[in-house]
Formats: sequence, structure tokens, C-alpha cells
Amino acid sequence: MKKILDYILSSIYLLYFGLVLCVFHVAQVVAFHLFGRPAHKKTVDWMNASIAFGWYLTGSRISFRLLTDLPADRPIIFVANHQSMFDISPIIWFLRRHTPTFVSKIELAYGLPGISYNLRKSGAALIDRKDAKQAIVEIARLGKLIQQQNLSAVIFPEGTRSASGQMRPFVTGGVAMLLKRAPSALVVPIALRGTGHFNPKGLFPLTSFSRMSWRVLPGIEPTGRTPDEVVRLAQEAISAELSHNV
Repeated sequence: MKKILDYILSSIYLLYFGLVLCVFHVAQVVAFHLFGRPAHKKTVDWMNASIAFGWYLTGSRISFRLLTDLPADRPIIFVANHQSMFDISPIIWFLRRHTPTFVSKIELAYGLPGISYNLRKSGAALIDRKDAKQAIVEIARLGKLIQQQNLSAVIFPEGTRSASGQMRPFVTGGVAMLLKRAPSALVVPIALRGTGHFNPKGLFPLTSFSRMSWRVLPGIEPTGRTPDEVVRLAQEAISAELSHNV
């Protein structure tokens, strides 16, 4: 019976999801060309709110909690574990005040209504994982952007999704480059739980009645620490949070 529900509720959500992406794709294009970047950002914020709260159509629930106060007077580098494509929307919506801008694989910049357009226009670092030099240049550009405009970057140092919830080792390189170009940034870990269970094998079927959570943990001051140490502390903080019961 549960499997049947997964198929039925997934079908309803994916119809809704596709409509959201198409409608907001058009809205983004109009906002960007007629009203500029601030209007485009607000459109993207609401697109991601619509994506995330649409999960209620599958009987699933989301919980997003700030376990620390975030500074408004310096850039932030959010470091998160990575389980699913659905990790992203709540980060964009609930942290919208900080304009989170992502390090993303370049393949996502094309072919996805709404999502791809935002990646191309938001200043995201679009990296080719087969071209280390290109990836470094893109991440450096994003670091410079958040430093100059007091924004935030989001990076998944595992480098790929882990739907099982078992974290892979964090890679230091991307965070190190962001810190090099944004030396005043605070590094803030985010612990994600449950999105891999919700979205284990592609978009269909989703797992109905899932419980997903995002926890923004206390920041790590990079001053006086090596990038390796900062990344290690971030992974340890995330691992400790995920070891707790929901």
C-alpha cells in the first residue's frame, strides 16, 4: 500500500514541480530583463519556497532551524553534506537574507527550466569536474564576488550526492579557494538529513511521508586555522549533528 501511495503522491508532486519550474522560468526572465537582479532574486526565492513547501503534497515534512546567529556584516561560506538535488531549495528560501550562491556542476546550467536559468544569472560557480583549472577559476570568482558584495556561498565538499546519508570525506580545495578570495568570510556548517531518503533513486518515485531537516550550526572562524582544519571541523560538526536522533 505504501508503494502505491509513493507512486500516486509522486505523480501529483512532479506535475506540480514541473509547473513551478516552467512558470518561474518565465517569471525569472521577465524579472531579470525588465527589473534587474533584485527582482530576479525575489523570483528565485519564491520559486524555491514553492518547490520546498510543495513536498507537503507527498505527506512529507521539512524542518529548518538556525542553531546560531548569522552575521550580516561579513560574507559567509556555508558548508553542507549532500544527499539529493532537493537539498538546495530550503537553503535558498530560509537563508535568502544572505543571498546563498552555489558551487554547482556545469551540467546543471542547461536543460532545467527555472533552475538552469538561475544558475547562469545568479553568479554561481559552474564547475567542470573534469577540468580542475576551470573549476578553480570559477570558485575563485565566486569567492571574490561574496567578498566584494557581502554575500554567501554554498559548497558541498563531498563533491557528489550520498543518498544513503553516509557522508563521504570532505575535500578541502573548493573551501580553501573561497577562503583565499573571501578572507573575511565565516564558515558555517549545515547538516542535512532525510533528503536522500526522500529522493533515493531519481525523481520517481519519491518516498512519501519523509521527514527532512536542515540545521545551521555554529560558525567556524577561519582566522588562525588552515583550510584543512576548517573543513575537518565542519565535517565533524555535521557528523555530530547527524548522529543525534531527529
